[in-house]
Amino acid sequence: MGRVEGKVAFVTGAARGQGRSHAVRLAEEGADIIAVDLCRDYETVNYPMAGPDDLKETVRLVEEQGRRIVALQGDVRRIDDMRDAVERGVAELGGLDIVVAQAGIAPTHGAPPLQAWCDGIDVDLIGTINAIQASLPHLREGASVIATGSTAALMDHGIVETPGTNPGGASYAFAKRALSEYVHELARNLAPLKQRANVVHPTNCNTPMLQSPPMYQSFRPDLENPTREDAEPAFGVQQAMPIPYVEPIDISNAILFLASDEARYITGVQLRVDAGGYLKWYDWRR
Repeated sequence: MGRVEGKVAFVTGAARGQGRSHAVRLAEEGADIIAVDLCRDYETVNYPMAGPDDLKETVRLVEEQGRRIVALQGDVRRIDDMRDAVERGVAELGGLDIVVAQAGIAPTHGAPPLQAWCDGIDVDLIGTINAIQASLPHLREGASVIATGSTAALMDHGIVETPGTNPGGASYAFAKRALSEYVHELARNLAPLKQRANVVHPTNCNTPMLQSPPMYQSFRPDLENPTREDAEPAFGVQQAMPIPYVEPIDISNAILFLASDEARYITGVQLRVDAGGYLKWYDWRR
């Protein structure tokens, strides 16, 4: 019997990358899936988003595990889209036990700069909250809500010498910090219902978001047009372990644990999957 056998999971950003990995891993362990993705690009994000064919591939991979899936194109920025997706999925699959609010973008160095800021906040913060809020009326006892944060949420950025030079990048870090506080308060209010909420904070993760020109530029600002080969040696600065990044499956395994009954009394946790990144940069603190 699978670790989430008979459960239904709602996963945003499910067409590729971490979202697809989470959906497939949960399906491997017995969950049926409600999968949502926008499947189109943002003008302020300088790398391509997933497309409709990517979402179809997620459907194929979930069905290959013998599980049911309701897959829809939807925009996390629109609460009505999230409500519609959850309601359609619950109607077909019979309930809701797991929420994985994964959808996110990194509009680093995006233009126009303040539109990049707005897109980052709208997707990474408001969009994540929309996905969770739309799910709350449908959660069954023992449900697990999991949001994807980032080690960027845990960093002390110090003095900002040149404010306003990269609003898109700033939006990502701020959104993840604010999201972490939101989930903490949500967990406090779900606990009496025997429902849980946690955040998983990945370090660099080997997805199209990381493997993109804006990220290469962030890690190699000394070069005008750095390539993956230029940037990858610098990726390791984030981690204490000698690796450039973790893989999506590493995050999916943490998601699976938090979604399962093995974690039935774990709530309000900020779980780092960071190869020791926090250890490298910070002393222990309460």
